[in-house]
Amino acid sequence: MAKGIIYLMSTCIDGLIKIGKTDNFERRMSQLERDGYHRVSVLKREFAIEVDDYDEKEALIHEIFSKSRVGDSELFTVDINLVQQLLSSLDGKQIYPVNETKKDVFEKATEAVQKKLVPDGEYYMSVKVKDYNIPVKAKMSVNNGKFILLKGSLIAPYKQFQSPSWIELRKKMKLDNNTLLSDVECSSPSMAASLVSGHAKNGWSSWKNNNNEYIDVYRQHNDD
Repeated sequence: MAKGIIYLMSTCIDGLIKIGKTDNFERRMSQLERDGYHRVSVLKREFAIEVDDYDEKEALIHEIFSKSRVGDSELFTVDINLVQQLLSSLDGKQIYPVNETKKDVFEKATEAVQKKLVPDGEYYMSVKVKDYNIPVKAKMSVNNGKFILLKGSLIAPYKQFQSPSWIELRKKMKLDNNTLLSDVECSSPSMAASLVSGHAKNGWSSWKNNNNEYIDVYRQHNDD
């Protein structure tokens, strides 16, 4: 069983990605990031995993996304998160990124795919936070896949996050007596819910629509 690396790269063209294979990841990445590929002048490494039978697995992945393939190249017009979901679910050793686990990559990609299911509009959150006397109440606006934590939301005192980007954003949020003074763009419903509650929280079971339904209802409908 030949062992090798299947990799995923983004390009300078939004929605266009490259799925390839190599037996020397750093050498191949240096070549592609320096010289480009099929007239694509900017490529960026996104994910790589070392697997058994990498020739066969790459061919299978290319076949799965064949309807989105650009000619006979290794370029595809497909949501990069869908490919990250697939690659991070394979058995093998993750080569890149080095600071995230396969589980981290899979969960982040899954959230990115699922967040497109939430219709545009305003959503609400009210939750009791331990060691905080009053319920935390917040509003979130969804507009074309963007999640905006709205000015005027009541934010619980910071407790603990694992994500460095969330920690940095929490430090930059402008508050007056725990009230948010300006809108904050978030990458997901869970990020918005976590910023509100002061600790890691599942946004799909935190935010509600005008029918008092948790937004997880949109994921459930998609599964039907």
